[in-house]
Amino acid sequence: MPMNFTDFIKVFLLTFVPVFVAIDILSTIPIFLGVTKGFEKNRIRNIIVMSISVAFVLGVIFIFVGKVLFKFMGITTADFMIAGGALLFIFSINALVGKTETEQVNASKYFAAVPLATPLIAGPGALTTLIILVDLYGISIVLVSFLANIIIAGILLFYAELLKRIIGETGIEVFSKVSGLFLAAIGVMLFRKGIIEVILQYFPGVR
Repeated sequence: MPMNFTDFIKVFLLTFVPVFVAIDILSTIPIFLGVTKGFEKNRIRNIIVMSISVAFVLGVIFIFVGKVLFKFMGITTADFMIAGGALLFIFSINALVGKTETEQVNASKYFAAVPLATPLIAGPGALTTLIILVDLYGISIVLVSFLANIIIAGILLFYAELLKRIIGETGIEVFSKVSGLFLAAIGVMLFRKGIIEVILQYFPGVR
């Protein structure tokens, strides 16, 4: 039965927000600006187009192949929720209190693909989130949400300099930390749901 518009918006938000938080494009902006400082506009535009294209293709591959691969390996939804939730929680803690891999990038000619496309845009946290969401809500809506996030990421990178002038580096850092907090909460939620699924699997009478 097709969803009505209200249900679509609800499910879209339920898939869009976790992906947006997991991508955390705001934390990438200072690194992107530092690496591309002094570059011509055309070169910057090419880097952005290349990075979001590679990130999107990588995400789509995980959306379509990830679940099939895990089924082949005998990994259940509950298994992946527990592992994915724990992984997202670790990534969020690292983003909140530790140093990230974004601080180690350089201006190599492959910067658009590595590390900008992956792991900065389509990193382990984002890819894990995509696979879990596909299992919860289906491929179509997750594809739409992921595409919307990729477009937003490209726009924010294109206007990164303007954004930095408007809210400043401190503002970007604050938004990044808040995103990390949300990602931690999502990780805990997925871990909790995975544990519940395992309990119900072995003790179906428990409700």
